[in-house]
Amino acid sequence: MNEKLGTVRIAPRVLATIARLTTLSVPGVSRLSPAPVRGVGSLWGGLGPNAGVRVDVVEDAVVIDVYVVAQPDVSLSALGREIQARVTRAVHDMVGMPVRAVNVYFRDIERASIGS
Repeated sequence: MNEKLGTVRIAPRVLATIARLTTLSVPGVSRLSPAPVRGVGSLWGGLGPNAGVRVDVVEDAVVIDVYVVAQPDVSLSALGREIQARVTRAVHDMVGMPVRAVNVYFRDIERASIGS
């Protein structure tokens, strides 16, 4: 039986949450940093629960920007590739949407606390 049951729509906020939680779970990520404000219509990435993530849906594919503060003593290139792979896999597995790009922007490296 192949009936059409209706439409499933995924809000960009859901995609941003998936990207945020996945990025934060990658070893070497300290935290996310608020994304630069792009314009009046850009609500994703500024402040709020998904700060540090910007999501755009372009022709039914997802483009994700994540703004990361890394832990000290990690390879940023390896960390960036790992974030890209995990976020792509998470979005594809959870919502079935193709991911056109995951852009990782390193905003800072966490400073070691005094006395460590």
